[in-house]
Amino acid sequence: MQAIEITEFGDSGVIESTERDRPEPSDGEVRIAVEAVGVNFADIMQRRGHYVGGPEPPYVPGMEVAGTVDAVGEGVDREVGERVVAMTDEGYAEYATANAAGLFDVPESMSFPEAAGFPVQFLTAHNTLFEWGELEEGERVLVHAAAGGVGTAATQLANEAGAEVFGTASTEEKLALAERLGLDHPIDYTETDFAEEVNEQTDGEGVDLVLDGIGGETTTESLDCLTHFGRMVSYGAASGEPGYPDTSTLLFNNFTIQGYHLGQSMQRDPERVLDAVPHLTELLTSGELEVIVGETFPLAEAADAHEYIENRQSSGKVVLEP
Repeated sequence: MQAIEITEFGDSGVIESTERDRPEPSDGEVRIAVEAVGVNFADIMQRRGHYVGGPEPPYVPGMEVAGTVDAVGEGVDREVGERVVAMTDEGYAEYATANAAGLFDVPESMSFPEAAGFPVQFLTAHNTLFEWGELEEGERVLVHAAAGGVGTAATQLANEAGAEVFGTASTEEKLALAERLGLDHPIDYTETDFAEEVNEQTDGEGVDLVLDGIGGETTTESLDCLTHFGRMVSYGAASGEPGYPDTSTLLFNNFTIQGYHLGQSMQRDPERVLDAVPHLTELLTSGELEVIVGETFPLAEAADAHEYIENRQSSGKVVLEP
Protein backbone atom coordinates (compact mmCIF):
# COMPACT_ATOMS: atom_id res chain seq x y z
CA MET A 1 0.00 0.00 0.00
CA GLN A 2 0.99 3.63 -0.39
CA ALA A 3 1.86 5.46 2.82
CA ILE A 4 3.37 8.80 3.74
CA GLU A 5 6.44 8.79 5.92
CA ILE A 6 8.19 11.48 7.96
CA THR A 7 11.86 10.64 7.45
CA GLU A 8 13.27 13.12 9.98
CA PHE A 9 12.18 16.22 11.87
CA GLY A 10 12.04 19.31 9.69
CA ASP A 11 10.05 21.26 7.11
CA SER A 12 7.67 19.76 4.57
CA GLY A 13 10.63 18.44 2.58
CA VAL A 14 10.96 15.53 5.02
CA ILE A 15 7.59 14.12 3.87
CA GLU A 16 8.00 11.20 1.47
CA SER A 17 5.69 8.73 -0.23
CA THR A 18 6.63 5.09 0.36
CA GLU A 19 5.32 1.56 -0.01
CA ARG A 20 4.49 -0.53 3.05
CA ASP A 21 2.76 -3.82 3.76
CA ARG A 22 -0.88 -3.56 4.73
CA PRO A 23 -1.19 -3.63 8.53
CA GLU A 24 -2.96 -6.62 10.08
CA PRO A 25 -5.57 -5.95 12.77
CA SER A 26 -4.73 -7.28 16.23
CA ASP A 27 -7.33 -8.58 18.68
CA GLY A 28 -9.97 -5.90 19.21
CA GLU A 29 -8.96 -3.97 16.10
CA VAL A 30 -10.25 -3.44 12.58
CA ARG A 31 -8.42 -2.59 9.40
CA ILE A 32 -9.91 0.30 7.45
CA ALA A 33 -9.65 0.87 3.72
CA VAL A 34 -9.03 4.59 3.94
CA GLU A 35 -11.11 6.98 1.85
CA ALA A 36 -10.15 10.23 3.63
CA VAL A 37 -7.55 11.32 6.19
CA GLY A 38 -7.89 14.35 8.44
CA VAL A 39 -4.86 16.66 8.53
CA ASN A 40 -4.32 18.35 11.89
CA PHE A 41 -1.94 21.06 13.03
CA ALA A 42 -0.67 18.50 15.52
CA ASP A 43 0.67 16.54 12.52
CA ILE A 44 2.76 19.57 11.62
CA MET A 45 3.99 20.05 15.17
CA GLN A 46 5.02 16.39 15.27
CA ARG A 47 6.84 16.74 11.95
CA ARG A 48 8.74 19.75 13.29
CA GLY A 49 9.72 17.82 16.43
CA HIS A 50 7.81 20.25 18.66
CA TYR A 51 5.09 17.87 19.86
CA VAL A 52 5.58 16.64 23.41
CA GLY A 53 5.41 12.85 23.44
CA GLY A 54 5.25 12.69 19.64
CA PRO A 55 6.63 9.85 17.51
CA GLU A 56 10.27 9.56 16.47
CA PRO A 57 11.15 9.40 12.74
CA PRO A 58 10.73 7.51 10.59
CA TYR A 59 6.99 7.22 11.15
CA VAL A 60 3.65 7.45 9.36
CA PRO A 61 1.63 10.43 10.65
CA GLY A 62 -2.13 10.80 10.84
CA MET A 63 -4.62 10.81 13.72
CA GLU A 64 -7.99 10.19 12.08
CA VAL A 65 -9.28 8.29 9.07
CA ALA A 66 -12.63 7.58 7.44
CA GLY A 67 -13.37 4.63 5.19
CA THR A 68 -14.79 1.11 5.19
CA VAL A 69 -13.96 -1.83 7.42
CA ASP A 70 -11.65 -4.09 5.41
CA ALA A 71 -10.75 -6.76 7.97
CA VAL A 72 -11.55 -7.52 11.62
CA GLY A 73 -9.46 -8.92 14.45
CA GLU A 74 -10.50 -11.45 17.06
CA GLY A 75 -13.34 -10.39 19.33
CA VAL A 76 -14.62 -7.62 17.07
CA ASP A 77 -18.34 -7.36 16.35
CA ARG A 78 -18.01 -5.46 13.08
CA GLU A 79 -18.73 -6.35 9.48
CA VAL A 80 -16.50 -5.84 6.46
CA GLY A 81 -17.83 -2.95 4.40
CA GLU A 82 -19.20 -0.83 7.26
CA ARG A 83 -18.63 2.91 6.86
CA VAL A 84 -16.63 4.17 9.85
CA VAL A 85 -14.39 6.94 11.11
CA ALA A 86 -11.71 6.33 13.71
CA MET A 87 -8.78 7.82 15.54
CA THR A 88 -5.54 6.04 14.74
CA ASP A 89 -1.77 6.44 14.92
CA GLU A 90 -0.74 5.94 11.26
CA GLY A 91 -3.48 7.45 9.15
CA TYR A 92 -1.59 8.82 6.13
CA ALA A 93 -1.95 5.54 4.25
CA GLU A 94 -4.30 3.54 2.06
CA TYR A 95 -5.03 1.18 4.97
CA ALA A 96 -4.96 1.77 8.71
CA THR A 97 -5.81 -0.18 11.86
CA ALA A 98 -7.86 1.18 14.74
CA ASN A 99 -9.35 0.06 18.03
CA ALA A 100 -12.84 -1.22 17.26
CA ALA A 101 -14.18 0.20 20.53
CA GLY A 102 -13.43 3.72 19.30
CA LEU A 103 -15.15 3.52 15.91
CA PHE A 104 -17.90 5.93 14.91
CA ASP A 105 -20.42 4.96 12.24
CA VAL A 106 -20.60 7.24 9.21
CA PRO A 107 -24.16 7.89 8.01
CA GLU A 108 -24.83 7.55 4.28
CA SER A 109 -25.66 11.26 4.18
CA MET A 110 -22.11 12.18 5.21
CA SER A 111 -19.17 12.05 2.81
CA PHE A 112 -15.90 10.46 3.86
CA PRO A 113 -14.00 13.81 3.78
CA GLU A 114 -16.65 15.25 6.10
CA ALA A 115 -16.38 12.24 8.38
CA ALA A 116 -12.59 12.62 8.52
CA GLY A 117 -13.13 16.13 9.83
CA PHE A 118 -15.23 14.98 12.76
CA PRO A 119 -13.33 13.14 15.54
CA VAL A 120 -10.40 15.40 16.48
CA GLN A 121 -12.07 18.73 15.74
CA PHE A 122 -15.49 18.17 17.22
CA LEU A 123 -14.36 16.20 20.27
CA THR A 124 -11.73 18.86 21.00
CA ALA A 125 -14.25 21.67 20.52
CA HIS A 126 -16.94 20.07 22.67
CA ASN A 127 -14.53 19.05 25.42
CA THR A 128 -12.79 22.41 25.67
CA LEU A 129 -16.10 24.26 25.69
CA PHE A 130 -18.11 22.07 28.03
CA GLU A 131 -16.39 19.11 29.72
CA TRP A 132 -13.33 21.26 30.54
CA GLY A 133 -14.50 24.86 29.98
CA GLU A 134 -17.93 24.47 31.64
CA LEU A 135 -19.54 26.95 29.26
CA GLU A 136 -23.12 27.85 30.12
CA GLU A 137 -25.96 29.52 28.24
CA GLY A 138 -25.63 33.30 28.23
CA GLU A 139 -21.88 33.32 28.85
CA ARG A 140 -19.31 34.87 26.55
CA VAL A 141 -16.57 32.84 24.88
CA LEU A 142 -13.57 33.86 22.76
CA VAL A 143 -12.54 31.33 20.11
CA HIS A 144 -9.15 31.89 18.53
CA ALA A 145 -8.70 30.77 14.90
CA ALA A 146 -12.48 30.70 14.57
CA ALA A 147 -12.33 29.62 10.91
CA GLY A 148 -10.01 26.68 11.52
CA GLY A 149 -10.98 23.06 12.10
CA VAL A 150 -11.53 23.30 15.86
CA GLY A 151 -12.67 26.91 15.53
CA THR A 152 -15.51 26.20 13.11
CA ALA A 153 -16.69 23.35 15.33
CA ALA A 154 -16.43 25.41 18.54
CA THR A 155 -18.22 28.38 17.01
CA GLN A 156 -21.19 26.23 16.03
CA LEU A 157 -21.34 24.40 19.36
CA ALA A 158 -21.06 27.57 21.44
CA ASN A 159 -23.75 29.25 19.36
CA GLU A 160 -26.02 26.22 19.67
CA ALA A 161 -25.56 26.33 23.46
CA GLY A 162 -26.74 29.93 23.65
CA ALA A 163 -23.37 31.58 24.30
CA GLU A 164 -22.22 34.93 22.91
CA VAL A 165 -19.33 34.06 20.61
CA PHE A 166 -16.28 36.22 19.91
CA GLY A 167 -13.76 34.94 17.39
CA THR A 168 -10.48 35.85 15.75
CA ALA A 169 -9.21 35.14 12.24
CA SER A 170 -6.79 36.70 9.76
CA THR A 171 -8.98 37.56 6.74
CA GLU A 172 -12.43 38.84 5.92
CA GLU A 173 -13.22 35.59 4.10
CA LYS A 174 -12.41 33.49 7.15
CA LEU A 175 -14.45 35.75 9.43
CA ALA A 176 -17.37 35.61 7.01
CA LEU A 177 -17.30 31.80 7.19
CA ALA A 178 -17.26 31.91 11.00
CA GLU A 179 -20.13 34.42 11.02
CA ARG A 180 -22.20 32.08 8.88
CA LEU A 181 -21.62 29.39 11.50
CA GLY A 182 -22.78 31.55 14.41
CA LEU A 183 -19.95 33.94 15.29
CA ASP A 184 -21.43 37.06 16.90
CA HIS A 185 -18.33 39.25 17.09
CA PRO A 186 -15.72 38.78 14.31
CA ILE A 187 -12.25 40.18 15.04
CA ASP A 188 -9.47 40.48 12.45
CA TYR A 189 -6.41 40.10 14.66
CA THR A 190 -4.15 41.42 11.88
CA GLU A 191 -5.95 44.78 11.93
CA THR A 192 -6.78 45.29 15.61
CA ASP A 193 -5.76 44.29 19.12
CA PHE A 194 -8.21 41.49 19.88
CA ALA A 195 -8.14 42.04 23.66
CA GLU A 196 -8.92 45.73 23.27
CA GLU A 197 -11.70 44.88 20.81
CA VAL A 198 -13.27 42.35 23.16
CA ASN A 199 -13.14 44.75 26.10
CA GLU A 200 -14.65 47.55 24.02
CA GLN A 201 -17.51 45.35 22.83
CA THR A 202 -18.23 44.09 26.37
CA ASP A 203 -17.95 47.49 28.09
CA GLY A 204 -14.83 46.31 29.84
CA GLU A 205 -16.38 43.17 31.30
CA GLY A 206 -14.51 40.69 29.10
CA VAL A 207 -15.40 37.08 28.29
CA ASP A 208 -16.05 34.14 30.61
CA LEU A 209 -14.06 31.57 28.64
CA VAL A 210 -11.18 31.58 26.15
CA LEU A 211 -10.24 28.63 23.93
CA ASP A 212 -6.54 29.01 23.21
CA GLY A 213 -4.89 26.78 20.64
CA ILE A 214 -2.27 29.40 19.75
CA GLY A 215 0.02 29.87 22.76
CA GLY A 216 2.79 32.47 22.85
CA GLU A 217 1.72 36.09 23.25
CA THR A 218 -1.89 35.15 22.44
CA THR A 219 -2.12 33.34 25.77
CA THR A 220 -0.89 36.35 27.73
CA GLU A 221 -3.04 38.83 25.83
CA SER A 222 -6.12 36.66 26.22
CA LEU A 223 -5.92 37.13 29.99
CA ASP A 224 -6.41 40.85 29.39
CA CYS A 225 -9.96 40.24 28.17
CA LEU A 226 -11.07 37.62 30.70
CA THR A 227 -13.72 38.60 33.22
CA HIS A 228 -13.07 38.08 36.94
CA PHE A 229 -13.26 34.34 37.72
CA GLY A 230 -12.80 33.72 33.97
CA ARG A 231 -11.51 30.44 32.55
CA MET A 232 -9.10 29.54 29.77
CA VAL A 233 -8.58 26.13 28.19
CA SER A 234 -5.19 25.72 26.50
CA TYR A 235 -5.27 22.97 23.87
CA GLY A 236 -2.40 23.80 21.52
CA ALA A 237 0.51 26.04 20.58
CA ALA A 238 0.06 26.76 16.87
CA SER A 239 2.38 29.76 17.22
CA GLY A 240 5.21 27.37 17.98
CA GLU A 241 5.67 28.94 21.41
CA PRO A 242 4.12 28.00 24.75
CA GLY A 243 2.20 30.63 26.67
CA TYR A 244 3.56 32.01 29.92
CA PRO A 245 0.78 33.52 32.01
CA ASP A 246 1.77 35.80 34.88
CA THR A 247 0.73 33.99 38.06
CA SER A 248 0.10 37.28 39.85
CA THR A 249 -2.51 38.04 37.18
CA LEU A 250 -4.10 34.66 37.77
CA LEU A 251 -4.37 35.00 41.53
CA PHE A 252 -5.52 38.62 41.58
CA ASN A 253 -8.34 37.91 39.10
CA ASN A 254 -9.13 34.38 40.28
CA PHE A 255 -8.53 33.06 36.77
CA THR A 256 -8.50 29.35 36.00
CA ILE A 257 -6.35 27.88 33.22
CA GLN A 258 -6.76 24.24 32.24
CA GLY A 259 -4.76 22.17 29.80
CA TYR A 260 -6.42 19.82 27.33
CA HIS A 261 -4.83 17.12 25.18
CA LEU A 262 -7.21 14.84 23.31
CA GLY A 263 -4.88 11.86 23.03
CA GLN A 264 -3.80 11.89 26.68
CA SER A 265 -7.38 12.44 27.83
CA MET A 266 -8.58 9.48 25.76
CA GLN A 267 -5.95 7.27 27.42
CA ARG A 268 -6.49 8.46 30.99
CA ASP A 269 -10.19 9.43 31.17
CA PRO A 270 -11.98 8.24 28.00
CA GLU A 271 -15.44 8.54 29.53
CA ARG A 272 -14.96 12.26 30.14
CA VAL A 273 -13.97 12.73 26.49
CA LEU A 274 -16.59 10.46 24.97
CA ASP A 275 -19.48 11.91 26.98
CA ALA A 276 -19.68 14.37 24.08
CA VAL A 277 -20.41 11.71 21.44
CA PRO A 278 -24.19 11.32 21.84
CA HIS A 279 -24.74 15.08 21.69
CA LEU A 280 -22.42 15.50 18.71
CA THR A 281 -23.95 12.56 16.86
CA GLU A 282 -27.45 13.94 17.38
CA LEU A 283 -26.50 17.40 16.13
CA LEU A 284 -24.58 16.11 13.12
CA THR A 285 -27.31 13.65 12.13
CA SER A 286 -29.99 16.33 12.38
CA GLY A 287 -27.95 18.70 10.25
CA GLU A 288 -27.62 21.29 13.01
CA LEU A 289 -23.83 21.02 12.81
CA GLU A 290 -21.73 21.24 9.68
CA VAL A 291 -18.28 19.78 9.08
CA ILE A 292 -16.41 22.38 7.05
CA VAL A 293 -14.04 20.74 4.56
CA GLY A 294 -11.87 23.53 3.28
CA GLU A 295 -9.51 21.77 0.90
CA THR A 296 -8.67 18.23 -0.21
CA PHE A 297 -5.32 16.93 -1.50
CA PRO A 298 -4.26 13.57 -2.92
CA LEU A 299 -2.40 11.46 -0.35
CA ALA A 300 0.81 11.79 -2.36
CA GLU A 301 0.60 15.58 -1.96
CA ALA A 302 0.66 15.53 1.84
CA ALA A 303 3.57 17.98 1.82
CA ASP A 304 1.44 20.50 -0.09
CA ALA A 305 -1.36 20.02 2.45
CA HIS A 306 1.03 20.78 5.31
CA GLU A 307 2.33 23.90 3.54
CA TYR A 308 -1.24 25.03 2.86
CA ILE A 309 -1.98 24.97 6.58
CA GLU A 310 1.37 26.47 7.59
CA ASN A 311 0.84 29.38 5.20
CA ARG A 312 -2.50 30.10 6.89
CA GLN A 313 -4.44 29.49 3.70
CA SER A 314 -6.82 26.96 5.21
CA SER A 315 -10.35 27.37 6.47
CA GLY A 316 -12.12 24.43 8.06
CA LYS A 317 -10.67 20.96 7.66
CA VAL A 318 -7.87 19.96 5.29
CA VAL A 319 -8.24 16.37 4.07
CA LEU A 320 -6.08 13.87 2.18
CA GLU A 321 -7.67 11.34 -0.18
CA PRO A 322 -5.75 8.13 -1.10
